[in-house]
Amino acid sequence: MAAVDERRERLVRLVNAEGSVSFAQIKKAFSDVSDMTLRTDLKALDAERRIVRVHGGARSVETVVGTDGLIDSRSTRNVDAKEIVAAKAAELVRANGTIFLDSGSTTTMLARSLRDQREIVFTNSVTCAVELAHLEQVRTILIGGNLNRYSLSLYGGRSVEDVRRLSFDQLFLGVTAFQSSSGFMCGSDEDAVLKRACIERADQTIVLMDSSKVGRRSTFQICDLDAVDVVVSDGELPHEFLRACDNADVKVM
Repeated sequence: MAAVDERRERLVRLVNAEGSVSFAQIKKAFSDVSDMTLRTDLKALDAERRIVRVHGGARSVETVVGTDGLIDSRSTRNVDAKEIVAAKAAELVRANGTIFLDSGSTTTMLARSLRDQREIVFTNSVTCAVELAHLEQVRTILIGGNLNRYSLSLYGGRSVEDVRRLSFDQLFLGVTAFQSSSGFMCGSDEDAVLKRACIERADQTIVLMDSSKVGRRSTFQICDLDAVDVVVSDGELPHEFLRACDNADVKVM
């Protein structure tokens, strides 16, 4: 591996480990590298979408995206499991109802799987909206907010305000991780706030989660297990998680 590639790999690992680093931290970690070279490295890694360059430093992609990676890379991981989850979830959608589709690769698959029937679908996901545009009877409403160019979703105070003015029958929620001590989690505090607002406004909260998410770590808590009604997964959930769902009166599909 060339010296420049090795240095950039080390830089990516540093940013991912910390989540967010200042340029001063980067300079300290790479004291033998000039400021100009480090700034060139940051610019190149941002262009490759491996880190996110911000004013005064850099942030990890997971921290910015708030889910489990870039939307284009996520759509190629665990595809079979996600397709199982999406197909099961589509069967739960009620005709003539109102639903909210969270952002993410699995919810995008769900949008692609929906029947063309009368219902109102709210979403903060641009990719979900593109899939829903193919359906004639579905009325699709995008909430407002700032565009996250990595996850192609809308977020921020405007998004939360919009959600708090709404009520919907069903929420289909994406998560990054689940741990028994922390509940459902994601990689962005702003994303977690929006997800909690959606839970508050939904009659039924349905988590879409393939089994790889159980036991993983992330940063920001969304909610505890007992805050949701249904978990839709790929049939490979560990027994400990299934027992926890049973104790919390959470249905598993």
